[in-house]
Amino acid sequence: MAKAGFHPTRGQLVDIGGRRLRMVRAGPQAAEPLILLECGAFGCAADWAVVQQRLADKGLRSLAYDRAGLGYSDPGPKPRDGRAIAADLEALLRHLGEEGPLIVVGHSMAGLMLRIFVGRNRERVSGVVLVDAVTPETINAPAAARAINGFRRAMKLVNRWAGIGFMKPFALVVGDKIGLEGEASTEKRRIYGLASHARWSAEEVLHWSATSAQGREIGHYHPDLPVAVVNAGGTRLPQRLKTIQNAPAHASTRGYLANIVGANHSTLLGKRFADPIIVGIEHVMAEG
Repeated sequence: MAKAGFHPTRGQLVDIGGRRLRMVRAGPQAAEPLILLECGAFGCAADWAVVQQRLADKGLRSLAYDRAGLGYSDPGPKPRDGRAIAADLEALLRHLGEEGPLIVVGHSMAGLMLRIFVGRNRERVSGVVLVDAVTPETINAPAAARAINGFRRAMKLVNRWAGIGFMKPFALVVGDKIGLEGEASTEKRRIYGLASHARWSAEEVLHWSATSAQGREIGHYHPDLPVAVVNAGGTRLPQRLKTIQNAPAHASTRGYLANIVGANHSTLLGKRFADPIIVGIEHVMAEG
């Protein structure tokens, strides 16, 4: 299997069994729980740079990583669906000797992936934070299904164009919509310009339906599991989709829901709006 061939400026590459995943750790290494940060579609570890710094400032330990083929990580075997992603994350934690407890935090499409990972690792997950995230049930809404199918069609074009240099000028325009600073912002733009990142990100999106089905098969989070839902107030969704998005917090006996006025889907992770994510994490830690 081909190696990514790129060298990260932050974090390190971890061999998980013949291929490597790039991870970035922050905070005191003895602190518990480990806060595990999962990026959304087309994302990478850099997305979480502001959140990781603010967690570290509070003495909390976190880990962000690039999924297989994304950013600086080596590609993984196809299909790149939720089960494959969960298995890779389990392998990464195993090679790092991280047994838990874990707080898992997911942005956007990562809401699908966390349902699968938590279902497979319930005994070591003590809380979930969903950041403007989708759930496996979202695809049941006709409006969402149409949008997802349109996104998937666009990803087929990305797969076709990525190899002819399309992503480099694209990265100059939208490479960092979060509003990162310094090294993380440079890294985010560089990664967005990589054809390999585009191809493997598209591969994940093309399996959105399969990953959603896998999450629904596992079922909802246990009602006693603390779940925080932190949404961007600037993201306009039909009421039915908002209800689906908020459902995990309402279904938890120790749920938490926040709607951040002024934030959009990307800037919610940036320096202006990251603090409400920290509050959500602190809520599930206190309740776990």
